Amino acid sequence: MIKIKRLLLTVLSGTLFLGQPLYAGNPDRAGQAGAYELLINPFARSSGWGGVNFANANGIEAMRLNVAGLSSAENTEVSFTKDVWLQLQGANIGVSDLAFAQKLGKNGGVLGINLLGMSFGDIPITTTGVPDVVNGQATLGTFKPQYYNFSLCYSKKVSQSIQGGFGITGISEQIPNAKAQGLALDAGIQYTPVAQPQIHFGISLRNVGVGMGFGGDGISFTGASQGGGYTQVEQMRTAQFELPSQLNIGGAYDFKFNKIDENYFMHRLTIDAAFISNSYSADQYGIGVEYCYREMFMLHTGYRYQAGMLSNTQVHTNVYTGVSAGFTFIVPLKKDGPKLGIDYSYRTTNPFFGTHSIGVSIAL
Repeated sequence: MIKIKRLLLTVLSGTLFLGQPLYAGNPDRAGQAGAYELLINPFARSSGWGGVNFANANGIEAMRLNVAGLSSAENTEVSFTKDVWLQLQGANIGVSDLAFAQKLGKNGGVLGINLLGMSFGDIPITTTGVPDVVNGQATLGTFKPQYYNFSLCYSKKVSQSIQGGFGITGISEQIPNAKAQGLALDAGIQYTPVAQPQIHFGISLRNVGVGMGFGGDGISFTGASQGGGYTQVEQMRTAQFELPSQLNIGGAYDFKFNKIDENYFMHRLTIDAAFISNSYSADQYGIGVEYCYREMFMLHTGYRYQAGMLSNTQVHTNVYTGVSAGFTFIVPLKKDGPKLGIDYSYRTTNPFFGTHSIGVSIAL
């Protein structure tokens, strides 16, 4: 057991070492990274309270926050979430997420798979020769960008108080004639004292990897050869972009009232606080609150703040205004059997009209 703990801590420490060039919280580097879909939290339950629950994220939703919490999944979990992203009439931006978690025996940990895809609707094809859309019609047709993240995660409880995990995410961004692909690594640890199970701590490092760059026929052009006399196709070089690495540190405390049995209380109030250190944008501070009734009905709200968010004179670098809220219903399909979960959240933005998320999950 001690060897496992040391190995887990070594892996996380090594990942932190690899992430040393992050220069966390440097707003002067905002916009220099890419693949920002890696920072999207598609899950309706955790996004309802600001996505700050790094200390006590559990089950499927932990894969986009702190992969260590995946080990809390019971047997088999499946979820599907649909987000109306930055709601704006005619924008047609959506995020779809399909997640699966499977417990690997009594002491084998939990394996998780997560697939996130973004849709942008039909975009008109324009060129330098045909730069306009005529009467609302795309004379050259349309195309659909394809953005996908595929994650494979593993988490395990290494003791009664510590659980840890790691994950790898494949990144694919492409249009018909150009694409970029890459890999990102995640690692995380959660700690809950055995003597004080109402206290939770967590740390996660997300999206560590080498730079990505676009390539393909869309980056090439036909021009005269250097010696003249004929034309040739030449490939232009594109600058690489870094991944939006992120270090998250969080703590949580549970207030429980009216004990039902050894494991359940009629009422629970959980308060989360978090520090989010972004490598290519300003640091953020967050707080979230969740009220739970009989572990069946939950209300959550949260707020994430970063420097300049409330200023009317500074240029805002974050479309989100910090406030989020949502609710969850968990319905037992039969006693001591499968549970159906229904989640909804709303995140406020300026401009646009916020992000709506709705999810359905089942725990077998």
